[in-house]
Amino acid sequence: MTWRLIGIFGGGLAALFVVSLLSLCFGEAQIPAAAVWNGLLHRQDVMEHNLLWDIRMPRTVIGILAGAALAAAGALLQTITKNPLASSDTLGINAGAYFMVVLGMVAFPAMQQQYPLVLAAAGGLLAALAAYVLSGGRKATPVRLALSGMIVSMVLGAFTSALHIFFQTETQNLFLWGSGSLIQLDWSGVQYAWPFVIVLLGISLLGGRQFDALELDESTARSLGQRVGLTRAAGLGISVLMAAIVVSVVGPIGFVGLVAPHLVRLSGIRKHRLLIPASALWGALLITLADTLARMVRSNLGEMPVGAVMAIIGAPWLIWLVLTKMKNISGSGTGQSSMSIGGAMLRMRFAPTAIFMTVLLIGVILVSMSLGGTRIPIADLLESLAGGGDGAYSVLLNLRLPRTLVAACGGIALAISGVLIQSAVRNPLADASIIGVTSGAGFGALAVLVVWPGLPVLALPAAAIVGGVIAAAFVFTLAWRRALNPSVLILLGIAVSAIGSAGIQAMIVKASLWNSTAFIWLTGSTYGRSWEQFYSLFAFLLVLLPVAYYLGRRFDLLAFGDESSTGFGLPVRGTRLWAMIIGVVLAAGAVASVGTIGFLGLMAPHAVRMMIGHHTRRSIILSGLLGGLLLVIADTAGRTVIAPTEIPSGLIIMLLGAPYFLFLMYRSLVRGA
Repeated sequence: MTWRLIGIFGGGLAALFVVSLLSLCFGEAQIPAAAVWNGLLHRQDVMEHNLLWDIRMPRTVIGILAGAALAAAGALLQTITKNPLASSDTLGINAGAYFMVVLGMVAFPAMQQQYPLVLAAAGGLLAALAAYVLSGGRKATPVRLALSGMIVSMVLGAFTSALHIFFQTETQNLFLWGSGSLIQLDWSGVQYAWPFVIVLLGISLLGGRQFDALELDESTARSLGQRVGLTRAAGLGISVLMAAIVVSVVGPIGFVGLVAPHLVRLSGIRKHRLLIPASALWGALLITLADTLARMVRSNLGEMPVGAVMAIIGAPWLIWLVLTKMKNISGSGTGQSSMSIGGAMLRMRFAPTAIFMTVLLIGVILVSMSLGGTRIPIADLLESLAGGGDGAYSVLLNLRLPRTLVAACGGIALAISGVLIQSAVRNPLADASIIGVTSGAGFGALAVLVVWPGLPVLALPAAAIVGGVIAAAFVFTLAWRRALNPSVLILLGIAVSAIGSAGIQAMIVKASLWNSTAFIWLTGSTYGRSWEQFYSLFAFLLVLLPVAYYLGRRFDLLAFGDESSTGFGLPVRGTRLWAMIIGVVLAAGAVASVGTIGFLGLMAPHAVRMMIGHHTRRSIILSGLLGGLLLVIADTAGRTVIAPTEIPSGLIIMLLGAPYFLFLMYRSLVRGA
C-alpha cells in the first residue's frame, strides 16, 4: 500500500509538475523551456516573462484548481449516490450552472457581474436534485442516473440555446466559455476561485470519516451513530459549490469528475481522506494535460476548447468502464426494461384515430402554406395547387410547399425512428440523440460546412448520414459482445454523443458560427428547404417504412425481455440490430434534411403508446403522423409568431418537449415506486 500511495501521490505530483511546465511553454507564441525556468526563478520586465506570469501562469493555475474541484466533487457524488457514473456533468450540475450564468447575463447582468457563484450554484443544485430524484434516488441504477442526467442536461440545453439565439449580442462571448475554456487575461479568476476551492476541499477532508460511513449499508451506518442524511446533504452541497465555482470561472468541463476518482479507486484507495486529495491531484493533472494538448495540437481553426479535449479523453474512459468494469449494469432499477412510462391508456381505436390524424395533418399543411409574410386565402391556395389561380401565388407556393413537406417528412422519420430505437433498447426514454446518432450526423454535416465549404450542396446530407451511421455503428460494434444489452447501448451512446457534441462545439467556436445559418441548422430548421431535400427524404421513407412495418410483429416481442423473447423463438440480437439500423438511417436522413431536432423521437412514440398501448405496427403509423403534425406546426409557428424574425422549428420542439419530458421522467419514477 505504501508503494501504491507513493505512485499515486508522488507520481501524480511529478507528472503535474512536468505537464505544468509544458503548459507554460506552448501557446500562440512558444517559449523555450529554459526561458520558462529562468522566468519562474528570476522574473524580469521582458515580454516573455510578462507573458509567462500574466497570461500563462493564471491559465495553468486555474486549470489546476478547476481539475481539483471537479474531481473531488465527482468522488463525493459517487459516494453519496453509490453510483460509479455520478459526476458533476452526468448529474446535470454543469448544464444547470451554465444555464443560470447565461440567464443571468441576459436577465440579471448586474447580479451576474457581482454574484456569479450564487447563480451558478443555484442552477447546479436544482439540476442535480432533479436528475437524482428523477433517476430514483439511492435506488437508481447507473444507466438510470446517467440517462436522467443527460435528459436534464438536454432540457437545460434547450433553454440555453433559446437564450443564445434570441440574445445573440449579449451571449456570443459566452460561446467559448460555454465550451470550457481556461483562457485568463489576468489573475482575477484565480483570486476569485482559490479560496473557495481550498476551503471546500479542506471541509471535505475533515468529513472523510463521515463519508467513509456512506460506503456501508445505511442501517449499519445509522447503528454506528452516523447521521447519514446530514452527511449526504453536506456532501451534495460541497460538490455543487465546487462545480459551480469552476463553471462560473472557466465554463462547463465534463468527464474530469468521472475519470479521476476511478483512476484513484483502481489503485485500491477507498478512504476519503486519501481518495479526495488523490482525486483532486489527478483531476488537476487531467485538465492541465488536456489544455496543454489543445495548445500543442493546433489545426487551421486554432486550438480546441479544453472542454472538448476533455470529452475526447473522457468518453473513451466511460466506454472502457462500461465494457470492462460494470458487470451488472442493468440492475433492477425502475425504467430499465419497461416499455411503459406510466399514465392511463386512452384505449383509442386505431382506424378512426389514424384517419383523423391524417386529415388533421393535411389540414395543417394547407394552413401552413397559407400563412407567412404574404397570406394566401385557402380558396386561392387550393386553386393554385390545382394549377390555376394567381401566378404570384404559384411562385410563393413553390417556396412554401417543399419546405412544409420536408417538415412533415422529417417529423415522420424522426418519430418512427424513435419507435424503433425505443423498441430495440427496451426503454421509452431513448431516441437517436441518446445513442449518438444525432450528434454524429450533426458533426458530419458541420464538418462539410466548416472544413470543406466548397463542396456541392448534396454533400451536406451525405455527410450527415455518414456521420450518424458511423456513430451508431461504433456503438453497436462495441455493444455486440454484450449481446446488444439495452443499458450498454445507452451508456455507450452517451459517450459517443459527448465526443460528437465536443467536435460540434469546437467548430462553432473556432469558426465563429454562433450567429450563422450553420448554428441555426444545428438547432433544427426547415428554412430554405427545396424539392431536392423533399425527394431525398421521401425516398428514405418510401424504402424503409415498409421494411419497418413488415418487421413490426418481431419488434413487439422485444418488449418481453431477452429470455422471454428467445423462448418465443425470436433471434433477439438480430431483431434488435434490424430495429436499430432502420431507426438510425431514418434519423440520419431526417437530420440531413431538417437539422438536429431533439425530443420529437421521444414525445411522439410515448403519446401514441398512451393512446393505443404497445403495438409496433400501429405505433409506426400513428407516431409518424403525430411527428409530422408536430414539426409542421413548429415550422409554421417559427416563421409567423415574430415575423420577419424566424424561430428555428427544432428550438420550438425542444421548448415544448423539455417540460413534457421532465413530466415523463416523473411519471416513470412514480410508476416504479
